[in-house]
Amino acid sequence: MSSVSAVVVVHERLPELERCLDALAPQVDELVVVDNLGRGVEVPAGARVIENERPVGYAANANLGAAATTAPFVIVCNPDTIAEPDAVATLLEFVARRPRCGIAAPELRYPDGTWQPTRRRFPTVVGTLVRRSPLRRLLPMDRFHRRHYLLDERPTDSVEADWLLGAFLMLRREMLDELGGFDEGFRLYGEDIDLAYRAAKAGWERWYVPAAHVTHDYAAAIDRVFFSLRTLWHLRSMARFVRKHPERLRAL
Repeated sequence: MSSVSAVVVVHERLPELERCLDALAPQVDELVVVDNLGRGVEVPAGARVIENERPVGYAANANLGAAATTAPFVIVCNPDTIAEPDAVATLLEFVARRPRCGIAAPELRYPDGTWQPTRRRFPTVVGTLVRRSPLRRLLPMDRFHRRHYLLDERPTDSVEADWLLGAFLMLRREMLDELGGFDEGFRLYGEDIDLAYRAAKAGWERWYVPAAHVTHDYAAAIDRVFFSLRTLWHLRSMARFVRKHPERLRAL
């Protein structure tokens, strides 16, 4: 059995894809690209491509890729990430020492090298409404941002997290099997939060591992535009999250 598999989900053609795959290929035992568009993707030697006959959501594609691999640990990542040469090994070494670590994520950096805040608190209804609506123009956003994105904390040692941005995650297959993978009811956005929340309730740890470094060309489309199709997908995902976990309505 392989040690680490990697799944890259491609929803759109990105110029970073070739660099993403070239960086991952020598670090993993299996590399699977899920081509959501089904239009053909060039991959490194030894990698496999799964072409969808019709587009499906990110969670469904991540599950599809994970099911096509065999390793006890699975990297699920976006095509706009570029892993440093030792990133996967650093994550694997960390996770292998902690049998209840189900999710681990590296430090993500923007292409200019600056830090990307990806270790986050579980969302609250009020905070989500403020961040994702015109209310963010009217209310003191700094307070909501700093709490949710943990902007006052920048740990240099590994530390536990509520949830971690799903751009680049190492997942323990045992946890995925127990939880049934990502919830495919999430089309885009929220599937990483939901997986981490279910993992937490089942006793699985989630860790931020800043010794591992990955560049992420984060588009943050819903942070720039109030109303778009992506905004709608995000709101629908948050509504699904609250329906599944109504106790979060009481969280402040």
